[in-house]
Order: sequence, then C-alpha cells, then structure tokens
Amino acid sequence: MRYSQLLLPTLKETPADAEVVSHQLLLRAGFIRKITSGVYSYLPLGLAAIRNVERIVREEMNNAGAQEVLLPMVQPADLWQESGRWEKYGPELLRFKDRHGRESCLGPTHEEVITDLIRREVHSYRGLPLNLYQIQTKFRDEIRPRFGLMRGREFIMKDGYSFDADEEGANKAYETMHYAYHRVFQRCGLKFRAVEADTGSIGGNFSHEFMVLADTGEDTLVICKKCTYAANMEKATAMPPAAPATQAAPLPLEKKETPGKRKVEAVTEFLGITPKELVKTMVYLADGKPVAVLVRGDHEVQPVKLKNLLGAIEVEMADDKQVFDATGVPTGYLGPIGLKIRVVADREVALMKNFVVGGNEKNFHLLNVNLGRDFEVESVADLRMVTEEDRCPVCGAELNLTRGIEVGHIFKLGKNYSEALNAVFLDNQGQEQHFVMGCYGIGVSRTVAAAIEQNHDKDGIIFPLPIAPFQVIILNLSPNDEAITAAAEQLYNDFRGQGIDVLLDDRDERPGSKFKDADLIGIPFRLMVGKSFAKDGVVEIRRRATGETSALPLAEVVPALAAQIRTELTAAV
Repeated sequence: MRYSQLLLPTLKETPADAEVVSHQLLLRAGFIRKITSGVYSYLPLGLAAIRNVERIVREEMNNAGAQEVLLPMVQPADLWQESGRWEKYGPELLRFKDRHGRESCLGPTHEEVITDLIRREVHSYRGLPLNLYQIQTKFRDEIRPRFGLMRGREFIMKDGYSFDADEEGANKAYETMHYAYHRVFQRCGLKFRAVEADTGSIGGNFSHEFMVLADTGEDTLVICKKCTYAANMEKATAMPPAAPATQAAPLPLEKKETPGKRKVEAVTEFLGITPKELVKTMVYLADGKPVAVLVRGDHEVQPVKLKNLLGAIEVEMADDKQVFDATGVPTGYLGPIGLKIRVVADREVALMKNFVVGGNEKNFHLLNVNLGRDFEVESVADLRMVTEEDRCPVCGAELNLTRGIEVGHIFKLGKNYSEALNAVFLDNQGQEQHFVMGCYGIGVSRTVAAAIEQNHDKDGIIFPLPIAPFQVIILNLSPNDEAITAAAEQLYNDFRGQGIDVLLDDRDERPGSKFKDADLIGIPFRLMVGKSFAKDGVVEIRRRATGETSALPLAEVVPALAAQIRTELTAAV
C-alpha cells in the first residue's frame, strides 16, 4: 500500500477523552474513530490488525477440529426466556421490539442460539463430538463504556461451543481448547497467563481466563511464585487459615467508648490493637436486600465471592444512607451483635477469638467478642480478597499480585443450557441424554488493544510482528530524487512479490514527520532510503521494538529481511 493513498488520519495531540494508552494510540495512529459511546469505526490499519488476529484464531480453531459458522446477531427473546437469562443477564442485554411487537435482543453471546441449532439438527451420539465457532460482532450495553476497544459496547469476538455425549468428552474438548488458546496468544506475540476464573453470567462450573500481562490492566491476577497456580482476584483463594494450637479463653464482653473513631486505622490506634484483632461489618445489597459481611480489619470483601455464596444476580456495597436504613446504625460503628439482617462471615473470622466489633451505637465499640457466644452467622465461606501476605493454596509458597487484561475465557458449561432448552440426543443404548457443553471466547478487537497496552513506548505503538497491519514500512526520504525514488519503488515491488505486507511512505513530507508517523503506527521494520543510499548505496533498517539499526546494499535487503520475517513468524507457530 502507498501511504499517499491510505486513509490514515494521524493526530499530533492525544484526545482528551482517551484514558488508557491503547485508546490514546489507536486514535492518534488513525486506527479507529468514535461514532458514539463505546462504538467505533475501524479504519484500514485498525482493521488490518484485527484481521491478523482473526487469521491466527481461525487457523488454530480449525487445527483443533472446530468448524466455523456464522450465527445471527439479533436473537429472539423466547430463547433467552427459555434459558432463564432474559432477566438474569441484566441491563447489558440490549432489548427491543420489532414492528410486530416481538421482543428480541442484540447478541452479547450465543449460548442459546447455538444450543437451539444443535437440538434441532443433532439427534444421535453418532453426530458427536461437535465443536463450532464464529467470529462476529457482539453488543453489550455497558453502563460505563470506556478505554476504547478495551471495554466498548460493540466489539468483535470469537465465540465457540462444544457438544459432547459425556463429561469425559467435554473435559477432552476443554483441554483441546485450553491448548489451542495458548497457541493463539503465543502466535500473537503476547506475554500472557491462563488463570482460574469465575464463570459469571455465562454459567458453568469451571473456567480459565487468558490474561495479557500489562501494568495498565483492569484485572488483578494472583500468581504463585513457585508452582503453576494462577487465578484472577474474583476466584483467587489463599492457603486456608490454621486454627490456633491453643484456643484463647473467651473474655467478658466489654463496651468501650470510641468517640469519633469510625475507620479501622483510627479505632485500632485508639484501642492499641492491630487490624487483625478487629472485625469489620460491611453491608452489601444482594439483589436489593441488605446483608452484613464480616471480614478481618486488614481484609476486603470480594464481591463476586459474596454473590456466588448468596446466589445473587447483583451485589453492590450499600452507601451510608442504605446502611442506616437497614440497621439504624451510622457507618463506622456497625457490628454483628443484635443485627436484624442476614449476616455471613469470612472463614478467618470464624477462627478469631476476643475480637473487636462496632457496638451498633454511635461512638462505641465492643471488645472480646466471640462468634457462637455473642452472635451467630448464616454461613461461613472464603469471602475476601487475597493479599501478597497470603500463601499459595496449592504449595504454600509466596504469591505475586500483578495486573492483566482479559482477552480470552473458556468455560465448562456442563448441562446448564442443554437442560434449560431440553437439548437431547439418543445415546448408544437408545436413551435420551442432554448434551454436555463447553464455551470458548476470545475478544478479537480487545486483543489488539491489549497488545498495544503491553507493547508501546513514548513514541507510539510497537506491534508484535504476527499481528502488525504491515510488516515493513519503507520511507522514501527524498521523493524528488529519481535514484532514491526508484530504489524505494524497487524495494516496495520486491517485498510485495515475496508476499510481505509492506507500506511505502511516498508522501512529500519532511523526514522527521515520516519518522514520527512510522514510530506512532508501530510497524516492526522501518527501511530508510535517503542520504546513505545516495552516498554509499545502502538502505538503513531499523527494528521498531529494539531500536537496533543496520545497513545493507539494495540488492540484499529484500532477501535478507523477507527470510528473517518468515523465520520469526515460523518460530511463533
């Protein structure tokens, strides 16, 4: 492609509403343009990078035995009502009515549609196993779309679904996809980690997220420094607490005035104790109903763990007014004794003795409180966020908390959807059985954004070679010089003849502008045809990722660089 003919509207200034690096650079580099909140147009280079990710995904899915289909984006409400997700999915599901008053939605995912297809078309175990996938536009009506392609409302996604006759087959399909996903992200040239994850609104009983490691990631990952244990914060757990070797005798309950001491730090300093000797009473609204959650003073509640314990659709922390309305106690002095709302406790609280809690009265706390003697709870579970002070639940080693961006998610769905939609087949005994399913997603457009979050510098994007929109950019630094222009044209045509994706910057612009634009758009190899060629007959080659430069005679450039590109791409495979 010639730069002079390319739609590539780069920007010198960073748009004010672009918060994260990938959003800033995708806009500045002319890869995307916003049309409305959370919805973007993909310009030629942005689409080229997306198509490269799609190509890798297709190759690995096909190699794994999956078959590509294309399902409708508009889905009828009755399928979602049949599965029970029409109300459960929440406001992110964009619902509408057609001219006949029939309710439908824009598909955020396709479990219902694919299950309906298979229940109509596959009736015998002889048609199994089956693994189908698509690459398609999805829509989720996010309440706060942000960060460009990282969390938009409309996005490009690969979703796949496996159907098996039994758990053994489903487990095999899951492992096949687990391996294929590793291949996809390795081939994309990304540093990533597969971590245990919550299944969320998709359902099922087991899942892994594939996380691109990046300091700017939205998600916190918990990774063992010694073994293979890795999980996101929603799923992560720590080594279970051990009961004390000797149990402290319960001391008499004591009421203590703590004037104006509402925060953990203020209360513990005033009483001369550590946060580990205090229990916080946090009020959450679970589907609108208040529930008190007890955690140690130095810990924080993990809302997804709480939601799963309660079987709730939505959980959010109550504000000060909601706390007072539910308990009659101002925030900061709340405790579990005498509460009239549901109370649950983190498992570490159950092992504590003689701890401090709020006195359910302004300016007072209670000392020497004991679970069982002074109050009861509805249930005890792991309800807190893991910290770096915790130890690995598998091997007991130290844990590392890092940041990541979710780009893929695989689930063991089991029979959730096949039972809900009564999708059955006849087994080899002629008996009806429900399909055992799996679900496998990759955020294709999000992968491009994540790659930029992981690979950039102050000058712009640094694309991994496998997903770069072009592999080589040639800078004609003297468009009015016939010899230099002829050399640049020869390189351009020869690279194209070798099947290399090449961009020729033939614009009548200053060299400095061309250098800046080349760095901004992040093409892996930059060739400079200018003074060095005019003087010594050599072409300068610069690697975007490292800044390394070299020079070769004109005749040697294409054979050498084309061979290097093929070698690197082959190594990634």
